[in-house]
Amino acid sequence: MASDRKHKQSNSIPIRFFDDNDPRVSEDDAEFEERAEDSDPGADPDPAVADARASDMGFGGPDLAELIASRAELKRLQTALGEAQEGLARRQADFENYRKRIERERGEAHHRVVGEVALKLLPVVDNLARALDAEKTVQSSESKEFRHFLHGVELINKQLNDVLESLGIQPIASVGERFDPHIHEAVVTEPSDQYEPDTVTEELARGYRIGDRLLRPAMVKVAARRDDE
Repeated sequence: MASDRKHKQSNSIPIRFFDDNDPRVSEDDAEFEERAEDSDPGADPDPAVADARASDMGFGGPDLAELIASRAELKRLQTALGEAQEGLARRQADFENYRKRIERERGEAHHRVVGEVALKLLPVVDNLARALDAEKTVQSSESKEFRHFLHGVELINKQLNDVLESLGIQPIASVGERFDPHIHEAVVTEPSDQYEPDTVTEELARGYRIGDRLLRPAMVKVAARRDDE
């Protein structure tokens, strides 16, 4: 019995009661709080202290420094890559704008040169068309040889118009269209039973354009509004 009592006493842990007024307890609490503040996970540790703590925890100080340096270098390279990509995008946009401007200027120069040549040819085309229209009225009374000759002239006129079309020169639609002062020039106005007022009833001279540029407005006759309307 005595041996059992001794064994129980040796395994028991003595319970210590503290008094709040005991100065030793206050000192222990202050020391505990100070250690807790030093171990604040949200604080930014000093690199030297971090290396020392890492060394105490089994991490090599040089290895941690290399890791931090590698992350800084990676961030720097990512920033440089982003700046390079932005610069490349700007240069591509500048080049695309330059290419479009050159193409536009080239097209305008082509239209200007072709238009100047076409303006000198248009009177010839007009006179040839008038001659053909006049001969068609007396074609039935002419000889077979003359009609054959006239057919050859018609082919030449068609070929000339095809050449103008291949250069991008297009005739302006007139008869039956509503009068447009931007592309039509009214030479005569008269009432018409067939067309509504302000409608082109006859084309006296064909107008032409090249691209968006007007070479010559069409000379037209326009239906006028009747006085009794």
